[in-house]
Amino acid sequence: MNPQDYVQQKAAASGSSFYYAFLFLPAERRAAITAFYAFCREVDDVVDEIKDPSVAAAKLGWWQKEVQQAYAGQPSHPVMHALMPHIQPFGIESRHLMAVIDGCQMDLNQTRYLDFAGLTQYCHLVAGVVGEVAARVFGQTDEATTQYAHKLGLAFQMTNIIRDVGEDALRGRIYLPLDEQQRFGVKANELIQRTYSDNFTALMKFQTERAHALYDEALALLPAADRRAQKPGLMMASIYRTLLREIEASGFQVLHQRIALTPLRKLWLAWKMQALGRF
Repeated sequence: MNPQDYVQQKAAASGSSFYYAFLFLPAERRAAITAFYAFCREVDDVVDEIKDPSVAAAKLGWWQKEVQQAYAGQPSHPVMHALMPHIQPFGIESRHLMAVIDGCQMDLNQTRYLDFAGLTQYCHLVAGVVGEVAARVFGQTDEATTQYAHKLGLAFQMTNIIRDVGEDALRGRIYLPLDEQQRFGVKANELIQRTYSDNFTALMKFQTERAHALYDEALALLPAADRRAQKPGLMMASIYRTLLREIEASGFQVLHQRIALTPLRKLWLAWKMQALGRF
């Protein structure tokens, strides 16, 4: 399997909403974002799939060295072989990749966040920086688009956190800010034991309202000059926001299940944004 096939398979296998937005890109941009996304998946899988924290930390350390070697002209992993031809045309810097690794290292060292400000720092690394790179690959021309990309990345990550509350709690990670859990009277053991309550519903409604506000803020920040080029990001926004509304409609039944959209629905939402330019 050549590096291009490897990253394509990695991206498609994830079933992510991102993959459906990539389908509408021109070949070179699609190849670049697919390789970068495959890198993000590789690094993220280290934390999710390796149970021993010391082994996971060593693997992340290996990835740091691999990024350094790749930017020095000596990649060894198929993902880096696939990515390196695109770093110059699209301004993908080593600091971007290192930031993603740093975010995954936070998952090994920190399982709780005291407040939203602290959580935002984590989201910047694992989502904001990813949005920044994606905006460049999609065809950013206005510097202000970077601010939009970071805000949209935060909205995506908050949607993920809301969707995965139950799943993350079983892994020992709770991303809902501790001060907000206390404010709404929701204890960590209730999340781990999958205990629904009016307090939990109120907390999740609060998080969802915040996420919707982040989507609105992101869209308001997107410069008109870049709206056409950034359509793939808008496709993802359509898919993710529809997912958020599905979670709301379920009454926030996220502790015992992972609510998801079907592949066909994701493709339809992406196509609708591409063809009609609307959600």
